[in-house]
Amino acid sequence: MNGPSLLAAGRAQAARDLRLVWRRRGDAAQPLLFALMVVALFPLALGADPQQLARIAPGVLWVAVLLSGLLTLDALYRSDVEDGSLEQMLLAPVPLAWLIAVRVGVHWLTTALPLVLATPLLAQLLYLPGELLPVLMVSLLLGTPLLSLVGAVVAALTVGIRRSGMLLALLALPLFLPVLVFGAGSVMAAAQGLSSWVGALLLMGAGLALALVLAPLAAAAAVRIALS
Repeated sequence: MNGPSLLAAGRAQAARDLRLVWRRRGDAAQPLLFALMVVALFPLALGADPQQLARIAPGVLWVAVLLSGLLTLDALYRSDVEDGSLEQMLLAPVPLAWLIAVRVGVHWLTTALPLVLATPLLAQLLYLPGELLPVLMVSLLLGTPLLSLVGAVVAALTVGIRRSGMLLALLALPLFLPVLVFGAGSVMAAAQGLSSWVGALLLMGAGLALALVLAPLAAAAAVRIALS
């Protein structure tokens, strides 16, 4: 008897993860609310000078997105560890890396994509020039999946540790910094009229392509080690 196909297993995994997100939709909304609070605090702290806020807008928006992503990393595998679902994923007749890739895709769709869609509104709060918004959106569309993939590997490394939130943040932040530098830097370069912003986006695209292949494999290996 043949086992389930990769597509069937992926659909089942995605449906299960989406149901769990719906049951905990309050938690799923936390990254968006956190990013909104971070962005709203800067005009209050620095004043409502449009020129000053426009200069720092790319960095502020990227930092808000990065910190918001850290909020949900600990929950990426935590519920599966508690109810034993992670062991069932290990025993599934499909590669664990494939199931983790689907999990990361659902994580990005439910946590990072709403942030990307809300970026035009957040950019208006910081007076970001309209001609820079497309560059910012492209950098986020390339960078946020990369953050989710790298975060999945780091979360897998700490999956066997109770209350690993602080350790997870300490491990993830150094790996997130290059994405932050290239993401915010591409927008800053575009604002200064430099052509180097294209190269920054190309490097992020190359990193995303590499992470799509390697990150699920690394996360699967880390999960196996943690549960062995």
